[in-house]
Amino acid sequence: MKKTSMLAAIASMMVFASACGNGGGSEEPKTSGEAGKTDPGSMKGEIVLWHSFTQGARNDFMKEAADAFMAEHPDVKIKIETFAWPEFYTKWTTGLAAGQVPDVSTALPNHVVEMLDAEALVPLNDVIDKIGRSRFYEAPLKEGTIDGQNYSIPLYSHAQVMWYRKDLLQQANLEVPKTWNELFEAAKKINNPPGVYGLSVPMGQGDMMATRFLNLYVRSAGETLITKDGKANLTSKAAIDGINYWVNMYKTTSPSGSVNFKVLDQATLYYQGKTAFDFNSGFQIGGVETNSPNLVDQIAAAPIPKVNAGDPDNGIETSNVPMVVWKKSKHPEIAKAFVESLYQKERYIKFLHSVPAGMLPAMKDIAEDPAFLNNPTIQKFSETVKVISNAVNKGTAIGMENGPTIQSGIITSQGVIEKMFQNIVLKNEPVEAAAKQAEKELNELFAAAQR
Repeated sequence: MKKTSMLAAIASMMVFASACGNGGGSEEPKTSGEAGKTDPGSMKGEIVLWHSFTQGARNDFMKEAADAFMAEHPDVKIKIETFAWPEFYTKWTTGLAAGQVPDVSTALPNHVVEMLDAEALVPLNDVIDKIGRSRFYEAPLKEGTIDGQNYSIPLYSHAQVMWYRKDLLQQANLEVPKTWNELFEAAKKINNPPGVYGLSVPMGQGDMMATRFLNLYVRSAGETLITKDGKANLTSKAAIDGINYWVNMYKTTSPSGSVNFKVLDQATLYYQGKTAFDFNSGFQIGGVETNSPNLVDQIAAAPIPKVNAGDPDNGIETSNVPMVVWKKSKHPEIAKAFVESLYQKERYIKFLHSVPAGMLPAMKDIAEDPAFLNNPTIQKFSETVKVISNAVNKGTAIGMENGPTIQSGIITSQGVIEKMFQNIVLKNEPVEAAAKQAEKELNELFAAAQR
């Protein structure tokens, strides 16, 4: 992977700000009392933590975790700054050259590959080995691994699944859709705006949602948006079929405003009971509980539809959200110790329970631990959690089906696919021509980033 060119490429080409590796060593899993323990007198200094848990229980958790760490290490100060994911992307890509980056932060998998290309991170093999390498699922570790060095450590996992309203399906005498055609017909039958829309199709250029929706279709057809040789795939039959599918769905069952929707706009419609179907992770549960508690018993999740009912189950989109430590940190030892402290058993489970069923463990033993499983929401939605867990084990981040590549960061951050959809919907550009142009633009971005 080329290590020096990506920041220049981002600066010159950015359209918008988005949305187990062999590290050596052997280990025994640490108990909850062992992980994160360091001599309080051995560390001194201030670190800056950036995270994208901007509100609610997760935000509160990070404050509590920092406070607990500082109480244990009196000579350490942790300054916390929070940024929504699109803002975080802009913040680090523009701030790296000037040294205006944190000591430690959360990240998205596609961010990590760009950070690696910019040589911005330090390896975390030692932290992983202290916590217990064998405890982690292999796939999340691989997403941040280059040449046996682990540059990220997975904090939690989730996957995209199809959410539906049980009551609306029952009223329409419909079964849970298993194919894309079945989903289209069900969404069309239930669609009754403005009270309820069948399915909203988001296309806003300030996020990666249109890329996500297209990826769901293309991956279900057994293809990928990035080919094995690192080229964009928007003009294959599966990709063209997927583009046509979502354009037709937009015109038939989606609010017109969704052409500019970002992720929160999209999710809020489902939270408020205004869409019958949506694609998201277990975060939908908490959103509905907060916005429409009377509908909590009416929501459930199913696997992503297939093109044909008999098609194999293909892994779709899994997100393994990691922590990273930045090379520019003056106190990487403090940053690493803080990261390690997050995995103390009781603390880690408390973090996961801050969004129960929304954040699944990155560690195998925690996923089976009664203390994690004995959560009311996880128990109530046990079947849905199984659906999500199965999807987690099969999928990857968008564009990482063949490993971490710089292309995966570009395709989800530069808004090319979102612009393509908007051109088709708002400017009536022919699908094939718009797809060909978007494919060309992406391949030019890919090539520029690798020079």
